[in-house]
Amino acid sequence: MQASKPAANPDAYVASLLGWQRDCVEKLRAAARAAAPLEEVVKWGHLVYLSNGPVLLIRAEQQRVLFGFWRGQRLQAIEPRLKPGGKYEMATLELREGMAIPAARVRRLVREAVSLNETCGDPTKDALPVRAGTPKPSRTKP
Repeated sequence: MQASKPAANPDAYVASLLGWQRDCVEKLRAAARAAAPLEEVVKWGHLVYLSNGPVLLIRAEQQRVLFGFWRGQRLQAIEPRLKPGGKYEMATLELREGMAIPAARVRRLVREAVSLNETCGDPTKDALPVRAGTPKPSRTKP
């Protein structure tokens, strides 16, 4: 399990894990990094991969590892176990001890997610809240 203090870098994040979680994160990380050129950072206390905005995350928790995509709801045809939730079309795959996802599928998901960010832009820019003082669009019918 990850220590309470955030890891200084991705290698330290992985080094802080034990057992099946470390093995799972190492496999996800290797497949993701092999799939596309991504910037890998520790953000919000877990691994985040960027390409024209956030693409995916890998987060080890007490009893599970989450493998999530900012545009994951568009990737459910590739991986039906992705569960929608949160902002930005987010969807995550929950992996528990003994569960796996083939490396080839991880690479396909990552390539497609990067392609979506190239085509659609940074997913976090699409969902920015309206600033105070900015007029909201009228909802009246013509």
